[in-house]
Amino acid sequence: MSNYKTRYASSPQSVKSYNTEELRSEFLIENVLKQDKIEWAYSHYDRFMVAGVVPVESSVSLETIDPLKATYFLERRELGIINIGGSGSVSVDGEKYTLAHKEALYVGQGNKEVIFESEDSKNPAQFYLNSTPAHKAFPVKKIGTDDVEVIELGSPETANARTLRKYIVNSVVDVCQLQMGMTSIKTGSSWNTMPAHVHDRRMEVYFYFEVPEDQAVCHFMGEPQETRHIWMADGEAVISPPWSIHSGSGTSNYSFIWGMAGENLDYGDMDVCKINELR
Repeated sequence: MSNYKTRYASSPQSVKSYNTEELRSEFLIENVLKQDKIEWAYSHYDRFMVAGVVPVESSVSLETIDPLKATYFLERRELGIINIGGSGSVSVDGEKYTLAHKEALYVGQGNKEVIFESEDSKNPAQFYLNSTPAHKAFPVKKIGTDDVEVIELGSPETANARTLRKYIVNSVVDVCQLQMGMTSIKTGSSWNTMPAHVHDRRMEVYFYFEVPEDQAVCHFMGEPQETRHIWMADGEAVISPPWSIHSGSGTSNYSFIWGMAGENLDYGDMDVCKINELR
């Protein structure tokens, strides 16, 4: 079985009293991309799971973990994969899908064998993984860079010019509840998801990457009237509860992958927070 660490749900009342170490321990997921192994962060928010795998020395198989009480990982789950490294492949029950840089794959419930490989160990694939419970089996589907929905957001004047790409959403691929996409902040801008919002019907996880080694992103969370922040580095993820905003500002431009789960697949389902009312 794969390794895992459980992240329990926290109430907004409890989080108000957390110090920096406690906040990071509850919500930050460090070193997501593991070489030649998968280590899951298993969140109790919508049973969302986060991991990453970089196959270098050998291929890596997707294995179940004890909390699932399942004979195989996708017995009652669906899986989203986005490759942010070199070219690699994902084999699903014997069928091989090649994923180039920033291509994605949706794997539906009921697929028993999933194997990750890199084409070149000197430039390995870097597979970022999200998984959620599923109630129905949908077909496996590859999402190439030409298949995504692209939206241009923000402006240089408000320091939030960015390109949003929807990969695994119900307008692109049939899914149960998982949604995934990628946002890239343009040079000269710093803010993501600003104006901020909450969506009480869904939780969300941000995975920050393409952050220069000597730079960082300050991620903001918490209730709109009582926010907190977590400083984040390249290759780290952060869990956002349904009651929390999720926004960030970097010391350089950067990218992040967003993943959502909950009871509503409407991407526009959000309650926007006025910037001048944040506290």
